[in-house]
Amino acid sequence: MAVRKVYGTLNSPATLKVLACLFEHDLDFELVPVNLDAGEHKKKPFVSMNPFGQVPVYEDGGIKQFESRAIIRSMSFENGKKGEELIFWDARKQAVVANWIDVEAHQFEPAALKLINEMVIKPKNGLAPDQGAVAEAEAELGNVLDVYEARLVKSKHLGSERYTIADMLHLPNLQSLMGTTAKKLIESRPHVKAWCSQILARPAWGKVLEMKRKAQAS
Repeated sequence: MAVRKVYGTLNSPATLKVLACLFEHDLDFELVPVNLDAGEHKKKPFVSMNPFGQVPVYEDGGIKQFESRAIIRSMSFENGKKGEELIFWDARKQAVVANWIDVEAHQFEPAALKLINEMVIKPKNGLAPDQGAVAEAEAELGNVLDVYEARLVKSKHLGSERYTIADMLHLPNLQSLMGTTAKKLIESRPHVKAWCSQILARPAWGKVLEMKRKAQAS
């Protein structure tokens, strides 16, 4: 049987999302490192797999996919275990999950990445955060989390009472935010705080973090 491959980097939130999904489904895989600093993602042979030059690319059974959310959707449809599916087979229930997947993509992640850029990436590169940009992004993310708080009053998770890919997609950016002062935006909203704590404690996510720790130590 062909080995599943993920072409990406442990510094990429999108790659980490795909790895979390693989671990949730107990699937064996090989991580094929792509050096973003050297621009490998913009050169051949990588662009023959993803013409947009972005990680990750997922290879399974001769099929190569890009776009992390599409990868995760197809992986979850194919490998869901009865009673533990990260998606729903019922069209109406899955419609709710799909809605929150799009919310993560178009509302949560853009604001989260602005904060992560200012509070994590810039300091790593010896640059000072733009406090005006921080304040603007905090206000933007706060508005999104107000919507989340209202939703999580009614439901344990975003897409349903159970954990789905709508929740899983938030993991890398939530992890980064919780390492900054922006965690106050999460901790000041009790239902968001409880949801965040619960999903960050998933064993599959712990395996992703362990991969990062081992890579950094080597």
